[in-house]
Amino acid sequence: MNYASSIQTTGLVALPPWRSRLLFVILLFGLLTLVARSLYLQGIHNDFLQQKGDARYGRIIDINAHRGMITDRHGEPLAISTPVESVWASPQDVEATPQQIMQLAQILGMGAKEVKSKLFDTTRDFVYLKRQLPPDQAARIIKLGVAGISLQREYRRYYPSGEITAQILGFTNLDDNGQEGIELAFQTQLGGKAGSQRVIKDRRGRIVEDVASIHAPKPGSDIALSLDSKIQYLAYRELKSVVAQHHAKAGSIVVLDAKSGEVLALANWPSFNANNRGKSTLQVMRNHAVTDLFEPGSTMKPFTVAAALEAGKITPATSINTEHGVYTVGGRKIHDTHPEAALTVAGVLQKSSNVGTAKIALMLPPEIFWRSLSENGFGAQTGSAFPGEAAGKLHDYKKWRPIEQATMSYGNGISVNLLQLARAYTVFANDGELKTVTLLKQETPSTGPKVYSAATVHAVRDMLELVVQPGGTAPLAQVAGYRVAGKTGTAHKLEGGRYVNRYVASFVGLAPASNPRLIVAVMIDEPSGEQYYGGQVAAPAFSSVMGAALHLLNVPNDAPLDNVLAPPAEIVKEEV
Repeated sequence: MNYASSIQTTGLVALPPWRSRLLFVILLFGLLTLVARSLYLQGIHNDFLQQKGDARYGRIIDINAHRGMITDRHGEPLAISTPVESVWASPQDVEATPQQIMQLAQILGMGAKEVKSKLFDTTRDFVYLKRQLPPDQAARIIKLGVAGISLQREYRRYYPSGEITAQILGFTNLDDNGQEGIELAFQTQLGGKAGSQRVIKDRRGRIVEDVASIHAPKPGSDIALSLDSKIQYLAYRELKSVVAQHHAKAGSIVVLDAKSGEVLALANWPSFNANNRGKSTLQVMRNHAVTDLFEPGSTMKPFTVAAALEAGKITPATSINTEHGVYTVGGRKIHDTHPEAALTVAGVLQKSSNVGTAKIALMLPPEIFWRSLSENGFGAQTGSAFPGEAAGKLHDYKKWRPIEQATMSYGNGISVNLLQLARAYTVFANDGELKTVTLLKQETPSTGPKVYSAATVHAVRDMLELVVQPGGTAPLAQVAGYRVAGKTGTAHKLEGGRYVNRYVASFVGLAPASNPRLIVAVMIDEPSGEQYYGGQVAAPAFSSVMGAALHLLNVPNDAPLDNVLAPPAEIVKEEV
């Protein structure tokens, strides 16, 4: 029977043999393709599967670097980082009952609705619930056993001295990065570099194994500041007291090592606590001694006299006709608070005569006077590297009119910050050398440009000693056992282009006058009441801080312990 008759007999359709063989080949090819694909994905190109596996069981977490410590010059800690825990969740892994959510919200001090929205936000792989919790609070959260919630070790900055050093140290943010002050200025050194680590987690989101360290964290470096914590406290305490006593708006104080240019203390009031900034305003957080400008008033007069002495225009004994306290320049009148017919140059500084100082300044060509002020650092930053430091204003001499040169001689028409003014006085402590100020501890004293001759400096310093004696504007600046040289300032405040009857009272001085070790500059903003002169407000604060600081540093006396002379019933006043 042939093939055709067989089909007819059975009634079935017989398939050609080649079709079965084709089906076998197709199935075999498919199988080989699957095997090849399997080998490729698992053995050669396994990135895809690895990524999927990592997404389910693995995670790369950041390892925060420990921030460097800030200390004072003696190693006392001023800023340290303490370990804290931050609570985070992986929403895709979260399994939480309504009761657990309520308990979690209660521990975190958050609303249950807010916690729930974060826990179940599946558009995100990682979300912080709350950061920088104390260890005991973090432990209570872990005890709840909520799947998908973990802790991450972080560091929180702590400032042992609180508001005493707040404006100079600044503060860090939640990520422990510097935002203001020293913390910002030296972020690179302090911050270090964060690391990362690959871990495996279980189905409940808990880390069960550390797989590998991808990048090890690099801790930040410690920084030793030039500050002396004890002197800083003395300065802050005295400043706070004098601002309260005279119902002033604010105040600042700077203490410099006269030989090295190191800042031993720098304080402002009002202040804030960097550990709990709360509702502290940006204005309170500013380091006013460095970032804010004011007209220095009569504290500029020694530089006018020094410029004229250096130029050979005067000597300390030169008599100046002070015009009975009224002098007209360019149609504008310059007044003295205490009129005198004539004064020696030494008397001009002692009595703080505006007329005498203006006449001395006008003896100099504008360019010479400008260059002398510029070489003292006015109109330029101090080199402290503090963020936001103001450079001050010293106008181009080519645009000066005689009246502007005259008023600038006693501190009107020029602006400075307090650190800049304190630095300028280093020329009177170092035979004419202007020191570069620094906020970091120095092993060797800094050097600076030579501005005046030693003879000029000694002459000015001798005259500045008369200022603190009875008959001068600052007998309240005297310090028992030490000779003091310094200058007062009482400047009207400039508002809207006009001088108003609000004042900035200041005093800058150095001691011991025979061989200066310290410079203290005090500025009180808007003292109210009858006492608003620099000699009444700032000079006593100078005396307290200078005396205590000299004793702390064991500086030898250069005068008898009973050298303080009683001031007269009425102190010589000044006003510009």
